[in-house]
Amino acid sequence: MNIVMFGAGALGAYYGGRWAEAGQNVSFLVREKRKKQIEEQGLNIHSVAGDYQLENPKLIVDPDEAEACDLLVLSVKGYHLSETLPALKKFVARGARVLPLLNGIEHIYKLQEELGEEAVLGGSAFIIATLDEKGHPVHTSESHDIVYGPLHPSQEKLCTELEQVMQNSNMNGILSGTISKSLWQKYMFITAFSGVTTAANLPIGRIREQEDTLLLFRSVLQEMKNLANAFDIDLGDKEIEETMGRVSGLSCEATSSMHQDRRKGLSLEVDHLQGGALRLAKQCGLRLPHIETLHALIKPFESGNLTTEAK
Repeated sequence: MNIVMFGAGALGAYYGGRWAEAGQNVSFLVREKRKKQIEEQGLNIHSVAGDYQLENPKLIVDPDEAEACDLLVLSVKGYHLSETLPALKKFVARGARVLPLLNGIEHIYKLQEELGEEAVLGGSAFIIATLDEKGHPVHTSESHDIVYGPLHPSQEKLCTELEQVMQNSNMNGILSGTISKSLWQKYMFITAFSGVTTAANLPIGRIREQEDTLLLFRSVLQEMKNLANAFDIDLGDKEIEETMGRVSGLSCEATSSMHQDRRKGLSLEVDHLQGGALRLAKQCGLRLPHIETLHALIKPFESGNLTTEAK
């Protein structure tokens, strides 16, 4: 399969590297600065699932440099979404389909509006990874899953082909027949996980130790369940308990990528995640008081570089 990774951060570099390892034709669409770093340092995966060194990764900085593209995997931060649209439209015009691996839901609606419903698949990544000082992805959790599926009947053939690619790759690929529900369930989890860890500035182990803080986590899940229900997505108490069970199984030092970014003084996706939930809630007349509070607490750190606590 001809795959273009739009972005080579921790997520894009890891999954793109795994597909390249499996023999797929993978290119990385990156900025000049990232291209130079990879050319100088290489692109090496450090992972609990096995290390891998990419030999001469294909790097491009312009869509016109890309070879044939069957699947474009969008792995940028939510605050960069709008600036990707001109390039995405070029790829879609040539027949590519887009698999966004961003957290959240709002971006799905925006991409469908800008690119057309047939162009946008549903996808979600479950992985804890970051980049080291050399720009190499470091994968530290047992999970390295991508859940994906068609949001339009015309995408079913491509999803079946992608399923075969996944089976031959060192990652877990899960083809979902109910991808919209899967996306909302992930959104429910990540809104609580990123919100509580970032606002508290603590990993999940410390949060689990405090009954009141863990209750806050559950309350955010409940609010997200209510929001999903307002959009006709059937999430219930069962999904909340599954999520809490997953949280209880995380290592004590596990934390969200947003919390990692706060520690590093980087920009945060609070507007994309918690802010997106609040905008969707406003559309259907819902109040999300716990998410409103987390949003307000995290917002001062949104632009990054406001603290030196991790230095």
